[in-house]
Amino acid sequence: MKRILVTGKGGQLATGLLDALPAMGFEPMAVGQPEFEFDKPETVEAAFRTLRPDAVVNCAAWTAVDAAEEDEPGAFRANALGPALLGRLTAEAGIPLIQISTDYVYDGQKPTPYVETDEPRPVGAYGRTKLAGEWAALAANPQTVIMRTAWVVSPVGKNFVKTMLAVGASRPELKVVADQWGNPTAAPDLADAIAKVLARLRETGWQERYRGVFHATNAGHVSWHGFAEAIFEAASARGGPKPVVHAITTAEYPTKAVRPANSQLVLDKLRDTFGIEMPSWQQGLNRVLDKLLS
Repeated sequence: MKRILVTGKGGQLATGLLDALPAMGFEPMAVGQPEFEFDKPETVEAAFRTLRPDAVVNCAAWTAVDAAEEDEPGAFRANALGPALLGRLTAEAGIPLIQISTDYVYDGQKPTPYVETDEPRPVGAYGRTKLAGEWAALAANPQTVIMRTAWVVSPVGKNFVKTMLAVGASRPELKVVADQWGNPTAAPDLADAIAKVLARLRETGWQERYRGVFHATNAGHVSWHGFAEAIFEAASARGGPKPVVHAITTAEYPTKAVRPANSQLVLDKLRDTFGIEMPSWQQGLNRVLDKLLS
């Protein structure tokens, strides 16, 4: 196994994989729109014929959570029909598929952190379509690893860290939701974990225990408000802004899509199956800020 097809070119995770995969001896082949588009299945099939990958990591997705409420069919095509197509193509080729999923498959009402065997109950279009994509990939290809992640941030793309730094540079005070909890995840750390999963598959060959759902985030939990405060504390040490961050409730910051109040994910299965210990979210944040504010 050497040639890894990475979808979602230009996105946070796909960009991270361009560094993480070569470090583990893989050759990443990143593809994205318009030459690789789930709404045009012929482009996906053509890429497979041309690139002949040894494994696929599907990072491509409709990730605009609120916009998905307005166009669930569009989100479904990207988040469910796309993985279904990749599942079929990878199964026909006899190669593994790593499908990236989300904490939004849970309703967020559990009082303790989620484990992979907890029943998914998405409360919005984004979560529903991502869960459908999990099922489609698993049904199509027995060699499928689902990696559910959360709160992804990165030196590239649009994300919470970059938004906070931009807004904090222009405002002395901010308001951030304090009653939603989860695992902030640095895309470079998630990319490293995916590369390690692929390295294990290369080393051992496919095993049945690899099939199914795994949580993959940075370790530790925090609220959005606590995360914002940590961002500005770490940024100020690097010459960045440090506004005052006021805690507010979800009810005070209404959005079109419902967000899970509890997105905390347990990581034991990833460690026990693949031997992967994820860095803390604080370490991940510092890794992102080192790039952004260097």
